[in-house]
Amino acid sequence: MISNPVNGATYFIKGLSLIQRKGVKRFVVIPLFINVLIFTVLFWSLSGYVSDFINGMNASLPDWLAWLSYLIWLLFAFSAGIVLFFGFTIIANLVGAPFNGYLAGAVEKSLTGKNPVDQSGRTVMQEVSYAMSGEFRKILYFLMWGIPLLIMSFIPAVNLIAPLLWVFFSAWMMAIEYGDYPLGNHGMNFVDIRNKLGEKKMLSLGFGGAVMLGTMIPVFNFLVMPVAVAGATAMRIEQFKLDEIN
Repeated sequence: MISNPVNGATYFIKGLSLIQRKGVKRFVVIPLFINVLIFTVLFWSLSGYVSDFINGMNASLPDWLAWLSYLIWLLFAFSAGIVLFFGFTIIANLVGAPFNGYLAGAVEKSLTGKNPVDQSGRTVMQEVSYAMSGEFRKILYFLMWGIPLLIMSFIPAVNLIAPLLWVFFSAWMMAIEYGDYPLGNHGMNFVDIRNKLGEKKMLSLGFGGAVMLGTMIPVFNFLVMPVAVAGATAMRIEQFKLDEIN
């Protein structure tokens, strides 16, 4: 199978048609509503605080360094935007995780005619418990790498490469976030999922990068969660076969 970044990005696009399939649509409505509600509330709540913080930081610079205010604003705004983006994404997926597992299962059944092996034996409460534990592992993993990257954003010279590192890290986190559901439905834990996606890292980064770009498109970003889950499921079926997983 072709595993370049472009091929990975096409799976996200493929998710757009998959969520419209019979038997799949009903699992899209709840995550979509959750995304709209959470993004709207958090955006209006946090945007004012971020703006005030940036203005206060610029005002503290001495006059002879006033020219640096624009550079600092851009670097901080980029880093803050990534952090807020992840905050939105983490909370939305934390709430929507149990539904996303069922969505991935519905897409897999639509494509293969079979239910996921592990998911078929889980009750609703087990699905919720499994999904929540997976989301908290992702949060810890994000903090483990995100905090050092955030610190790097304020170190002179080093902060010049921080935006590029954020882009790659963001794409990788998106691949893990949504690859978790179809792979987890077959009994893989967080470490196994991360390692499996890492075997085809360029494919995974291409998929994650497309998801990240999708979140930056106004209005469409509300659809990103279900589309990404559906696309990741198609990618799992075509790129990560069951015999390889087992």
